[in-house]
Amino acid sequence: MSGFEDLVAEGAAVPTEGWDFSWFNGRATEQRPSWGYAQMLAVRMAKAEAVLDIQTGGGEVLASVPVAPPVVAATESWQPNVQIARRNLAKFSASVAEVGDAADLPFPSDHFDLIVSRHPVVTRWDEVRRVLRPNGTYLSQQVGSGSVRELTEFMMGPQRASVHQSLGPLATTAGAGPIAAAAGAEVAGLDVVDLRQEALRMEFYDIAAVVHFLRKVIWIVPDFTVDAYRDRLAELHHFIERHGPFVAYSQRFLIEVRKG
Repeated sequence: MSGFEDLVAEGAAVPTEGWDFSWFNGRATEQRPSWGYAQMLAVRMAKAEAVLDIQTGGGEVLASVPVAPPVVAATESWQPNVQIARRNLAKFSASVAEVGDAADLPFPSDHFDLIVSRHPVVTRWDEVRRVLRPNGTYLSQQVGSGSVRELTEFMMGPQRASVHQSLGPLATTAGAGPIAAAAGAEVAGLDVVDLRQEALRMEFYDIAAVVHFLRKVIWIVPDFTVDAYRDRLAELHHFIERHGPFVAYSQRFLIEVRKG
């Protein structure tokens, strides 16, 4: 087995662009939500005329669907991911716009009959309603409150209940939870047609996986660097060696809304 320093160096060297998590195979696992977001997305995409994927990352999830509508567009805020998304979505002749997470959407009103978003940082419910066509649908899998809290608290110590950034009643931020998301959608004039939530088991088998995860999913330990948290990483490395995988739980919820 590789030593602590070798594993930390390995986890620190893996590129973090995009949302491809295949590097974690054999090193970490995460239970998947029972609703199957990718399959739900594929079914709805096959019936749509124009789709928008908000905060697409590297476009990996959208690119996985077998059939796309004639019009495909996406937004992404991080410039390195924009380039990856343009490559991944080129097979759909998709347009990918670099747009801030909380910014207005650069599209006409009543433009899309399907809007999707997997793990958005911010949901602008007013903008979702504006660019949706009448009877259009928004489908999103989002991060719930307290996601991976066990790892956060191992690294940072006990945390007070998080206070999420307020963007007003027509927007919600990641981690705000399904009740706040549903309320934001309804305030914007959208009808909530599906709302589900689940806690999902995660296991980390070595410290390289922890390092890469914390570099990639930056809100778990917001100020994470290897140097700043080396002592806690060493303690977690020894824990995994003695006791086996470190277990945490991700919180996910699904929300689907319709514009009347």
